[in-house]
Amino acid sequence: MRTFFVEIKCQLGRTYQVASALAEAEIASEIYSIAGDYDILAKFYVEDDIDIGHFVGEKVQVIPGIADTRTVLTFRAF
Repeated sequence: MRTFFVEIKCQLGRTYQVASALAEAEIASEIYSIAGDYDILAKFYVEDDIDIGHFVGEKVQVIPGIADTRTVLTFRAF
């Protein structure tokens, strides 16, 4: 399994709708509201053979109300 995070910038007034849609899709293990340049931080786990770029493009970025994303890859837990 590989772990990665996606920071999500939502269209104005759509943060709660995006978070709800993300939760309903049951693809993120954790979803947080955050402050700063992005509105939501979501944690994902995928199998080693899953392409993260395709996963984000096909499962996350298609959610209505998302304006931008930034994917943060992880390498090792300490």
